[in-house]
Amino acid sequence: MIDPVFLRENPELVKRSQEARGESPATVDEAVAADRARRAAITAFEELRAAQNAHGKRVAQAPKDEKAALVSAAKELSEQVKAAQHAVTAAEEAADAALATLENIVIEGVPAGGEDNFVTLRTSGEPPVFDFEPRDHLELGELLAAIDMERGTKVSGSRFYFLTGIGARLEIAIMMLGLDRALAAGFIPLIPPTMVRPEVMRGTGFLGQHSDEVYHLEEDDLYLVGTSEVPLAGYHMDEILDLGKGPKRYAGWSTCYRREAGSYGKDTRGIIRVHQFNKLEMFVYTTPEDAETEHLRLVAMQEQMLQDLGLAYRVIDVAAGDLGSSAARKYDVEAWVPTQGAYRELTSTSNCTTFQARRLDIRYRPPVEGGGAGKTQHVATLNGTLATTRWIVALLETHQRADGSVLVPEVLRPYLGGLEILEPVA
Repeated sequence: MIDPVFLRENPELVKRSQEARGESPATVDEAVAADRARRAAITAFEELRAAQNAHGKRVAQAPKDEKAALVSAAKELSEQVKAAQHAVTAAEEAADAALATLENIVIEGVPAGGEDNFVTLRTSGEPPVFDFEPRDHLELGELLAAIDMERGTKVSGSRFYFLTGIGARLEIAIMMLGLDRALAAGFIPLIPPTMVRPEVMRGTGFLGQHSDEVYHLEEDDLYLVGTSEVPLAGYHMDEILDLGKGPKRYAGWSTCYRREAGSYGKDTRGIIRVHQFNKLEMFVYTTPEDAETEHLRLVAMQEQMLQDLGLAYRVIDVAAGDLGSSAARKYDVEAWVPTQGAYRELTSTSNCTTFQARRLDIRYRPPVEGGGAGKTQHVATLNGTLATTRWIVALLETHQRADGSVLVPEVLRPYLGGLEILEPVA
């Protein structure tokens, strides 16, 4: 959630952010009013509590003949204090609910609007040109005995699949390449749980507008994660971190699950939009001052991966209305998919500033002049994809040859036993 003090002091700025996202600015006025009511309730309670304490001292010191009346007044005060305490609880719940409707404040320069209002920051590489009719990734995957959608559907239903033979090896190779890059950059590898408690899912912002995309296990009250960003954000929940030696960087390798609600009829062919996939996710805890620099660092790592895999891509600055509630800015890196004649998202990386950390209560102690540490402040969190199953789509289509074979990018060959060409299986 956003800082209530910031909201109090900058309501117009928060309104502009909400409007850029396509949300109603009225939610800001409601949150300000709820916060004001909460503070007023706390003040009233504290005043009554102080009066009760002072009255208690009078009762203790009063002559015997005055005590009966004072005790009667004390009982009345006690009831008033209890009522005021209940009022505080109700006001705090109302304020929390109102604040929860406000999404993270977008960073200056983020384009306003929805999904189609992104800004292209740069492109890299030339989309491949073939002297034959290119096959799509599923046809190639079937020729290579790498993807089996038919049996995936038979076993689990639509949007499920098997990666078989070289397909399974190719995914592991991509993930291992990403992991090695992450290790070289100082990230600590983690294999996190893929089921989390509601407070962790809520704290990362995934139980808002897109909650219908999340799988919920009702009997256990646990959620299946759509990205390891969620458990990695919860990893340091309710902790005070030592950032004196720099950011804490983690790389989470996990299976991810998405219901894909609302995507009926979209990308039904192949493995572009599926219910289950693997992903290597970078996650960073840092100071708010260093968050934007760290954001650019994550994008640079993603771009280097795509360049080394020989993929043409573009980097876009995602518009405010397409950010998700927790992100203050998000960059997507989209690779060219030849048979679709379009760029498709392979990676995204978001700067969530202190929004998630406030909900999850993750703080650090900034150094103060003269030595020592100051009052705790909330950290900034960032996340970004470094490898995922979907990359197979762009790899197969980009590096295909007329006979249905696929050239293996040089950086992947060590992870495939030196294999240079993926050959069709007779």
